[in-house]
Amino acid sequence: QVQLVESGGGLVQAGGSLRLSCAASGRTFSSYAMGWFRQAPGKEREFVAGISWSGGSTYYADSVKGRFTISRDNAKNTVYLQMNSLKPEDTAVYYCAASPYGSHWLTRVREYDYWGQGTQVTVSS
Repeated sequence: QVQLVESGGGLVQAGGSLRLSCAASGRTFSSYAMGWFRQAPGKEREFVAGISWSGGSTYYADSVKGRFTISRDNAKNTVYLQMNSLKPEDTAVYYCAASPYGSHWLTRVREYDYWGQGTQVTVSS
C-alpha cells in the first residue's frame, strides 16, 4: 500500500549538516503519520523523530532534540529530516517509516507498518 525510499545520507564531519528525504509512493501518503528511526551496528533500532498526518505536530528523541527537524510535504509525498550539529554518535542507518495511527508520540517500531530500505549516515570526528 505504501512504499518508502530514503535518500540524502552520506559522510559528514562532526558539527556538519545533512538533510534526509523519504519519498512515498501512492496517493494515500497524507493518511499516515511518519517517523524516522535509526540503527547503529550492534544496537536496536531507535526512534528519532515523528510527525502527524497534517505536519502540525512533531516530536523527537531527547538525543536529537534541538538539532534535528522533521517536516513533510504531502503534495510531494515526501518527508524530510534536517540534521544539524551532527555528532559521531549519530552514525547509523536511518529509516523512514509510516504509521496508520493518529495518536501522538508514536515511538515504537511496532507502531509503524511500512519501512524504507535505509540510508547510511556517517559522522566523523
